[in-house]
Amino acid sequence: MDANNSTRYTYEDWAALDDSNRYELVDGKLIMMSAPLTERQDVAYEIARQLGGLDSEKYCVFPSPYGVRLFEDTVFQPDISVISDRSKIAIKGCKGAPDLIVEVMSGYNTKRDYDHLPVVKYLKYLEAGVREYWIAHPDSMTVSAFRLSDGKYVSTIFRKGEKACIEALDDFVIDLDLVFCNCIL
Repeated sequence: MDANNSTRYTYEDWAALDDSNRYELVDGKLIMMSAPLTERQDVAYEIARQLGGLDSEKYCVFPSPYGVRLFEDTVFQPDISVISDRSKIAIKGCKGAPDLIVEVMSGYNTKRDYDHLPVVKYLKYLEAGVREYWIAHPDSMTVSAFRLSDGKYVSTIFRKGEKACIEALDDFVIDLDLVFCNCIL
């Protein structure tokens, strides 16, 4: 399948892609994802490792690559997805809004052609009803937490040295000292 931006794609098209690239689908447009930088992987791994302490009877933790189908024309592959409603879990990923989505930014993915993508994701996650959306920033060693309340996101900033509470996951706590311990200043 040719991943040009003049064609509008659906979830079925995205799911049928058979090349070795990773794509996200945004409003029917395919966006090729780049390989993550080491620092980004390290931060995502540590958050996922700590989320491994969740009650596995209640929550499923999925690191990327894991497709999250919010709408028929929108599929993202966040760094981490946590899902409590097992009926949303399908062979090719999640169908509907996870309880928590974590995206890790890096200097590379914030400067590429899709500078607007974090804003698009924020709006799509809000529209789909993702209960909590985190953006981890290794460069500033902060986490922007957006929590759904009365149909809008309320934001909180957590910094290295703090413990970040995930309200959507029964107030589970993430130690940001461990998350950002290997970040290069």
